[in-house]
Amino acid sequence: MKRRPNWIRSGILCLALIAVNVPSARAQQGFFTSEDVIKYTPEWHGERFPDGRPKVPDDILDRMKRVTLEEAWAVLQQNGFMHQYEDGWLTIHPEKVLVGRALTATWMPGRPDVQKVLEEEGTKMRRVGGMNAWPVDMLQKRDVYTCDHFGLKEGGPSIGDNVGNAIYAKSGNGIVYDGAVRDINGLDELPDFVAFVRSYDPSHHYGSLKSGRLLNSTMVSINGPTRIGHVMVVPGDVVLGRNGGVIFIPPQLAEQVVKYSEETHLRDLFGHQRLQEGKYTAGQIDARWTDAIEQDYYQWLKQNEDHLPFPKSRIEEILREHK
Repeated sequence: MKRRPNWIRSGILCLALIAVNVPSARAQQGFFTSEDVIKYTPEWHGERFPDGRPKVPDDILDRMKRVTLEEAWAVLQQNGFMHQYEDGWLTIHPEKVLVGRALTATWMPGRPDVQKVLEEEGTKMRRVGGMNAWPVDMLQKRDVYTCDHFGLKEGGPSIGDNVGNAIYAKSGNGIVYDGAVRDINGLDELPDFVAFVRSYDPSHHYGSLKSGRLLNSTMVSINGPTRIGHVMVVPGDVVLGRNGGVIFIPPQLAEQVVKYSEETHLRDLFGHQRLQEGKYTAGQIDARWTDAIEQDYYQWLKQNEDHLPFPKSRIEEILREHK
């Protein structure tokens, strides 16, 4: 018998997971159950949400706001994650930084027969409203709603100021949305709704058979792996959006990214100070440091640990590692 290509087998598996008649307590977690999410995040060994997503600690999220895209990219590349960055966004509040844990959703072009199956499943799960509201109801504080709407523009906006306000109320955070939004003026009024979206369009999205309109798109997955541009995003990834770009950090690497960034910033502070003092030349600081400069750096850390803009505990950790 001829073997099906991998992408066909994966699609069949996805639809099977959606259609299977599972107990209500599990089904309400989304098209992907907590067991499915755990399966796809095996390298995370910390706390998880009830829906299975890795729960990177709040402290790491706080510290992540200082991290540059270059610093995060360097750590991900070193660990073999080559396709985690995406840009080309229309940004709401571009002067701010977006950090949070990804909760994912995926749309495909509308198909009535599949839509009917999913709406029936939604009724069994006691979901309220249209499909665009279903993942919003699952959001937790500091989540980032991360959604692939295949860049759909006209007839695509499933997020306007009403859904945007609901997202903001649940998560206190913004979105990464590979599609168009509407009511952009209303979204801009939300002070910390930092959003990375593909476009703006004033049109309506029709994602329900009950609307009586042509079906624009069908949501086929919640809380499963999704595609954002060139990136595969997994539930629980740490989203870092700034300076027009977004990078998605696997949860098991989030602390490593933060620590690398913090030491990079500390070394920059030291180097800039020594350059201003005239103690070293640009060539000495910009090249691999000599043992003498390294020792000077650690002595500088020890002398200034109470005055540097990083937790004292982190500086003490660097000094212990040096010993």
